[in-house]
Amino acid sequence: RDSQQAATERLSRWKKWRRTSSKSLKKALNEVKGLSSYLVLWHRDIHSIEGKFGTGIQSYFSFLRFLVLLNFIIFILMFSFVILPIIISKYGIFNSTIAYISPKNIEDNCTIYEPSGNKGLVYFYSYLKDLFSGTGFLEVTSLFYGYYTIDAVWISVMRYNLPLAYLLATFAYLALSFLWIMKRSVEGFTQNLVHDADPFQSYCNKVFAGWDFCITDPNAAQLKHRSLLYELQMDLEEEKLKQKIAERTMKEKLRIYSLRIFMNIIVLAILLGCFYSIYRVTVFSQEKSNVSIRNDTRTDSVNLLVQYLPSMVITLANFIGPLIFSFLIGFEDYTPASEIQLTLVRCVFLRLANIGVLLFSLWSQISDCSTDKCKPCGYNYKLYPCWESDVGQEMYKLMIFDFFVILAVALFVNFPKKFLATHCSWKLIQWFGQQEFRISDNVLEIIYGQTICWIGTFFSPLLPAIATIKYFIIFYVKKITLIHTCKPAARPVRASGSNFFFLAVLLIGLILAFIPLGVSIAQIPSSKACGPFRNFNTSWEVVPDTILEFPTGLQQVLFGMASEAFAVSFFMIICIVMFYFMALARAHKRVVEQLREQLVLVRFDPLLTPQRELEGYRN
Repeated sequence: RDSQQAATERLSRWKKWRRTSSKSLKKALNEVKGLSSYLVLWHRDIHSIEGKFGTGIQSYFSFLRFLVLLNFIIFILMFSFVILPIIISKYGIFNSTIAYISPKNIEDNCTIYEPSGNKGLVYFYSYLKDLFSGTGFLEVTSLFYGYYTIDAVWISVMRYNLPLAYLLATFAYLALSFLWIMKRSVEGFTQNLVHDADPFQSYCNKVFAGWDFCITDPNAAQLKHRSLLYELQMDLEEEKLKQKIAERTMKEKLRIYSLRIFMNIIVLAILLGCFYSIYRVTVFSQEKSNVSIRNDTRTDSVNLLVQYLPSMVITLANFIGPLIFSFLIGFEDYTPASEIQLTLVRCVFLRLANIGVLLFSLWSQISDCSTDKCKPCGYNYKLYPCWESDVGQEMYKLMIFDFFVILAVALFVNFPKKFLATHCSWKLIQWFGQQEFRISDNVLEIIYGQTICWIGTFFSPLLPAIATIKYFIIFYVKKITLIHTCKPAARPVRASGSNFFFLAVLLIGLILAFIPLGVSIAQIPSSKACGPFRNFNTSWEVVPDTILEFPTGLQQVLFGMASEAFAVSFFMIICIVMFYFMALARAHKRVVEQLREQLVLVRFDPLLTPQRELEGYRN
């Protein structure tokens, strides 16, 4: 310090001022960064959960916060590029007007669309039915696809192409979700690699460098102490299980592998049974609903029950399936992290396939041309005059049902179990009432809901806003349930591996959401009675139609980029780049292994001085 002060005195006034300003700016930025952490959503709540229940459960609430932010950004995107221009033009702001779509070369039968709005005297229960099913007054609002029957919005002399904006906004929110998930996945994967690289290094980091000496609050210090305690418990639990696995005899290995094969057969049978049940119920509901619509033979309540039957069965399968999988996984003798990952994989196939079966049954009815029902329009226009809104209503109902099930489980299952365990001394009731926070089940719930949101946003642009409110409420419901009804896990779970695996499963849900959206946009004919694409055979046709308005040179470039020759060349270049980075990664891995060997030698060889160690690093 004395030498630095002596050197500072010899500097000019300008350099002294620059150095002082730089230090002050860095100090101010660090203070702002420290204060900004308090502005992060649920920062204190998640920090408190980490101290009381460990980093594994904390990772779930951090994951839930990420989905709240993601859905809010998607809502802002859809609102800004689809809904806001319509609001501006309807009120004449900035001298704007609306150009509605006039049907071209379309038969009159295909343009008939009469939403089931409420007419005459309306009872209160009708509004509730419409609110829960997305029909009636909600069907003609901006919540669903059929509302956006607009070709362009003129703002002064500028033409805003709404059909193109609608499609590009869809691609934008899918690309945003993909890039954001990939970014967080890479960060989690890096942390996972660092942790798994050297167990001894992990212990040293926690014991000698795990404490935060900036903590001054006693409560914060207690929370940090508990967090480190849970981390050490996880390390010891995993080391104990690894030692147990290494000491297994051949007889024990055969017994465990045979048991796992048997459990997987049971799981496969449960999955097939759920898929078949949902398929049969969906076909039954579609057939009976169509018959009742044509013959008008059922009351409103019975018809509503038949229409909701697929959603009820899907929700029931989603509720019972994970409970069975969580029970079976306990017999397979995996590590806590492996239990969560394997249970998530099984439940993912169950939940996401349920959505696929529902959409497949809907598309089979929409594209049913067995009796020349869809010759004039290309789809079954008599039963589905605006099929996009019908799909949006199904996604809306699944979202609402999923939310009510989560609330019902918290209120009518978790709290009564805790009440019985607290006020009843029977051992059976005590065992039944003691419950842990099942991370895999809770993560799967929100991944399932997020997949519904990604699929349904094209058919219901305001669905991300509903998902944001839903996850915001679920955070507090889960927090209250965790604190008041759950005990700390007997086998703690590490956050580093969990975070990465949660995002990997979420990425699977996003990739699977691409399939139904791609089929809807590029394959199934768009509705001729509603929506922004009524003058196009499919929604994708708005892209080449817009390109044809560009200059000839630009058209040739864009069509050339869409050709097979360009695709093959681009694929070859990507493969070469990928192989290069794979070779580079292998080289870096070898260097890291050599550096670790040098560090091991430094621990035991006194002749290796720090200077030689530094030279080894430089080499």
